[in-house]
Amino acid sequence: MRTGTTHSKTVKRSAELSPSKLFPKLRFKEFDGGVEETFFGNHYTFHTTNSLSRDKLNGNKGEVRNIHYGDIHTKFQTHFYLTKEYVPFINEEEDLAKIKEDSYCNVGDLILADASEDYAGIGKSIELIDINNEKLLAGLHTFLARPISESTALGYISCLLKSWKSRKQLMTIAQGTKVLSLSTGRVSKLKINLPTLPEQQKIASFLSAVDQKIQQLTKKKGLLLLYKKGAMQQLLHLAGSGQANVQLRFSAENGNSYPDWENRIVGDVFHFSNGKTHEQSIDPAGDFIVVNSKFVSTEGRVRKQCNTQISPLSKGDIVMVMSDVPNGKALAKCYWIEKENTYTLNQRICCLKAKKYKSEFLIYLIQRNRYYLKFDAGAGQTNLKKEEVLNCPVFMPSSIEEQQKIATYLKGIGNKIEEVIHQINQTKTFKKGLLQQLFI
Repeated sequence: MRTGTTHSKTVKRSAELSPSKLFPKLRFKEFDGGVEETFFGNHYTFHTTNSLSRDKLNGNKGEVRNIHYGDIHTKFQTHFYLTKEYVPFINEEEDLAKIKEDSYCNVGDLILADASEDYAGIGKSIELIDINNEKLLAGLHTFLARPISESTALGYISCLLKSWKSRKQLMTIAQGTKVLSLSTGRVSKLKINLPTLPEQQKIASFLSAVDQKIQQLTKKKGLLLLYKKGAMQQLLHLAGSGQANVQLRFSAENGNSYPDWENRIVGDVFHFSNGKTHEQSIDPAGDFIVVNSKFVSTEGRVRKQCNTQISPLSKGDIVMVMSDVPNGKALAKCYWIEKENTYTLNQRICCLKAKKYKSEFLIYLIQRNRYYLKFDAGAGQTNLKKEEVLNCPVFMPSSIEEQQKIATYLKGIGNKIEEVIHQINQTKTFKKGLLQQLFI
């Protein structure tokens, strides 16, 4: 593995730390002895970045690519490979003419986001492992840090900067209120721990393998989501009215076709009830889960609890968010209640109790239905009324057995997706533990 790039420029060292050695909690068995603590500025210098806004970039063609700080926050992994990521080009020749030669990125460079709206994103970094011999620039609100010696192994420092000790330092030195920012002077004084090059290489290689596992699982999740979307398009008619446009139908056990589908409205197939306020009853140690907008929109991952089941929900009920901000992602989001005596319904969420049909199937028809989304005008809070919820048209099988077969098939795909999401979260937790123990 490559061990960093050299830089001919003479650099004044930031400072020297006491020669005391540190010992990580977790270590590969072939390594022992103490680890040196030093300053970031002793091993990296900062180079000029450009401040071009996103509208100066395009995704079609060009000679020079540009990494925007927003993409570091939302897209890229710790180790950056240009061949694996979408990076736009710079549009204008006049913008390129202003670029200094040493501003172009090299393999081994670090690009840090020097601005963020929250502490979780400030100082988030990527390390350039492979840039495919292309011209690449660090863009708006970024720092470009380049190694100045052979003391750091390729891929190690970007992992180190994800550790809690480094994150805590970056959060401490960040300045600002609404938008946080960093300075190169403060970043230069970050304390970092440098074991021997072979140990750095081993750590970087191992954590890179963990990142690859996360990427593989994330790709698998994306493919399953596409497969589920395609299956729903073939199995369901989601336009809500008109003649059937169902491309794929199940057959009955005897091989015969099921009866024709029928046009209904939500009020034909559900009983409607509203939730009630729980603000005065919230208790972190409570026995019941409060079904509010956050709970539904996060599919149950974010929850509040209370001791009183003010508005009880039963197994098989469908709850739907009736209120959301403009262009939000929660309006008409649904959740299927899977347990008795567990949930209580908050205000601005409605309960839809199926009259005689399979609610496991019906949720696929009403979940974020386009009929409901049309009430979001993009300006001002959207608040669905009872009659608006009940008047949504749905086209559905008249056969309960066919409804159940469709629900079972789609739920099977959904379970596979949830399993992959669980594996992703487990792997991320595993990596977080490694970062806490491999780095001091």
